[in-house]
Amino acid sequence: MDTAGTKERDLRSHWMLDPSVVFLNHGSFGACPKAILQHQSELRARLESEPVRFFMREAEPLLDAALAALGQFIGAQGEDLAFVPNATSGVNTVLRSLTFEPGDELIATDHGYNACNNALGFVAERAGAKVVLAKVPFPLSSSEEIVQAVLAKVTPRTRIVLVDHVTSATGLVFPLQKLVRALEAQGIDTLVDGAHAPGMLPLDVTAIGAAYYTGNCHKWLCAPKGAAFLHVRKDRQARIRPLSISHGANATRADRSRFRLEFDWVGTVDPTAALCIPECIRYLGSLFEGGWPELFAYNRRRTLAARDGLVATLGISPPAPDDTLATLASVPVPPATAPTASAGPFDPLQDHLWEQARIELPVWSWPAPPQRLLRVSCQLYNRAEDYTRLSQALREALAAGK
Repeated sequence: MDTAGTKERDLRSHWMLDPSVVFLNHGSFGACPKAILQHQSELRARLESEPVRFFMREAEPLLDAALAALGQFIGAQGEDLAFVPNATSGVNTVLRSLTFEPGDELIATDHGYNACNNALGFVAERAGAKVVLAKVPFPLSSSEEIVQAVLAKVTPRTRIVLVDHVTSATGLVFPLQKLVRALEAQGIDTLVDGAHAPGMLPLDVTAIGAAYYTGNCHKWLCAPKGAAFLHVRKDRQARIRPLSISHGANATRADRSRFRLEFDWVGTVDPTAALCIPECIRYLGSLFEGGWPELFAYNRRRTLAARDGLVATLGISPPAPDDTLATLASVPVPPATAPTASAGPFDPLQDHLWEQARIELPVWSWPAPPQRLLRVSCQLYNRAEDYTRLSQALREALAAGK
C-alpha cells in the first residue's frame, strides 16, 4: 500500500465530514477537526462551571495568550490584534470607524467579496463618497496586472483601498506587499480582506504593512466558527473602535492600550472559538513532520493538480499562473444556457454535481451572467480521487447541457 494513500486516509479521519459527500468547498465555511471541537467543549465546560470566575478572572489572560500565539503565527504583535467574529465584521469595524467626506473615492476590485464591497458601498453612500471599482483581468497573465489595475484607479481623491489577500470568487493570491507599498507611497491606506489567508499560506502581517488587515481563523486554520482577527497598525489604532461600544470606552486602566480595552470586552459573548486558535496552530502543525511549511506545500500541490485536471477536462488553458494560487482555484466553465436567478439559490451545474455525484463545491456567475466559474478547494482531508471524480462528473454534466 502506498504511503501517500495511507496518509490521505489518516488525515481524513481527523474530521467528522459526511463520508458520502465529496466535500470540495472548504473555502466557504471551513471544517473543524474533531479534536478541536472537543477542546472547545472543554473550554465551554470550564466557562459554564463558574461564569463569573471565567469572565472576570480567567478570560483576559486566556485572550492574551491566544492573541500572542496567533500573532507569532501570522507575524504580528498580540497587542495590535483584536478578535472579531469574522472577516466581514473586521472590514465593517474599520470602515464604520473612519470618516469620509463628499467627493472622496474608495477603491475596491471586481474580485472583492460581495459582503465587504457592500460595506464599502454603505459607508460611501452615507458620506456622499464614491466607490471606484478596479477591474482585475481573469484569466490573468501575471500578478503585475493586479497591481496595475488597482493603481490605475488612484486619484488625488482616493482615501482607502479595500483589497483581498486571496479572492473568494477567483482564488487569486494578490501581491499585497507590492500593492500596499505603492499605495502607501501615495499616502493611501489599505484595508486587506484576508478572509482566506491564515492557514492557507505563510503570512507575515507586519511585512505586508497594511494599515488594516482582517482574517478568518475558521477557514484554513480550522478553528470553530466565530474565530477571526483584526490587525490595526499602531499608528492607526486611535481611529478604530469596535462595532459595539462597551465598558472599555471609559476604562481608566493604564496597563492596557485603549485599543485592547475596547476590543477585549464588547459584551457577553462565547470566546471559546477564538481561544481554540493556539490549539489549532499546534494540532494542524503536528500532522506533518515538517510542520506548517509542509502542510502549506501539501495542500497547494494538490490544488494545482486538481486545477490541471479540470482545465484538461474543459480543454482550456490555466486561467492564472501557478504563482498566483494557493489552495483555491477557479476555472471558467461554459456559460449558462438560461437565466438561473429564478431557479433557486444555486447554479444548475452546482445542483447537478450535488444531486448526481454528491460533490459539494460552488459554481457562480462571475463577473456577470451568463459567465460562470467553478471553484475547488483543497484541505488535508481531500484525496486525489475526489478531484478525479469531479472531472468525471463535470464531463457528464456538461454533456447533459448543464
